Amino acid sequence: MKKNIEHRNNDGMRPEYDFASMKGGVCGKHYGPYRKGTNVVLIEPDVAAAFPTEDAVNEALRGILGTARAVPAPPDHSLQTRPGRQKRRGSRA
Repeated sequence: MKKNIEHRNNDGMRPEYDFASMKGGVCGKHYGPYRKGTNVVLIEPDVAAAFPTEDAVNEALRGILGTARAVPAPPDHSLQTRPGRQKRRGSRA
């Protein structure tokens, strides 16, 4: 037995959705802020408890970045193979 299916307009909207009669809607109101970029990071509750404000979080992260920039990164020896030879695990190339 087939169900009676209400045929819809070509736009796929139901007739009860009459946006023309609704007030206060603004098209694209989140477009500008979204284009500027979003950077939301969720942290664990115990970590969040250590920082009373977002400024405290930013200050701590800037301190970590400053320390990371001050300490030189160790050389990556895995990329220093001779041309034409691939470094194998356990080998001394």
